[in-house]
Amino acid sequence: MTAVADVIVLGSGVIGLTTAVVLAESGRRVRVWSREPAAVTTSSVAGALWWPYRIEPAAQVGDWALATLRVYEELAARPAETGVRLVAGMHRGERFAGLGPWARQINDATEVADGLRATLPLLDMPVHLDWLERRLAAAGGTVERRTATSFEEAAAEAPAVVNCTGLDARELVPDAGLRPVRGQLTVVENPGIGEWFTEADPASSTTTYFFPQPGGLVLGGTAEVDDRRTEPDARTAEEIVARCARIRPEIAGARVIGHRVGLRPARDTGVRIEAGPLPGGGHLVHNYGHGGAGVTVAWGCAREAARLVG
Repeated sequence: MTAVADVIVLGSGVIGLTTAVVLAESGRRVRVWSREPAAVTTSSVAGALWWPYRIEPAAQVGDWALATLRVYEELAARPAETGVRLVAGMHRGERFAGLGPWARQINDATEVADGLRATLPLLDMPVHLDWLERRLAAAGGTVERRTATSFEEAAAEAPAVVNCTGLDARELVPDAGLRPVRGQLTVVENPGIGEWFTEADPASSTTTYFFPQPGGLVLGGTAEVDDRRTEPDARTAEEIVARCARIRPEIAGARVIGHRVGLRPARDTGVRIEAGPLPGGGHLVHNYGHGGAGVTVAWGCAREAARLVG
């Protein structure tokens, strides 16, 4: 027998699951439909440092990101359970003057000679996604392996539908302004590095970063617009290791554990969070297009989407 629902959330990445948790904990009966398990979504392979990277619109991103930061700061008290840790590191080349007012609200952010130092949330995404699913279940929500071919299909089973389908929204909406930004990562055995590091040029298709995660040191990366390849490229992997080794030479000799590729759901006009009617009286709320910062804005965007559900 199909469970009764007030809301069906489409998508089980970090945006979909966080939105579902917010809705369920507000008393709504929530079902999540997802084509694939959370463990194989784009969210699961993210490097997952909290930072508003490759996301628009700038005027709203700061508030969404800070709301999410405050949640992660609380979750970091239970890292083994939630997958969230607070880790120190540096954004080389960043300055407060080049960032929005949100940056000065990071508790210990400090300008140094090479950039901006801060202690920020770093998420182990497989653990965090599993925790979100458990938190959703505790609030009475369910996750189903089911692909929606249209919003009307979901609206036939619940009065409200929330679209958190990420890149799949390009066809489902349809939204031609949504495009993939390919990110490739390499994971190596950590040679003893305890801090994260980033050096990013928004105009470039390559970035340099490393994040110490429980399963190894995650090295990156790429930002290749309109590239849908999901298999790792061997030469790209070598270049990633070489770039990171120029910052920390000990990385050059670290044993490679694996490779990851994810397609970030970037949208030409930025994140879309808005509501509208569906034929037959259904209520549709969009929450997609988060680019490379879904983890960074998840709770802020989830709360806004939940308000639009009404």
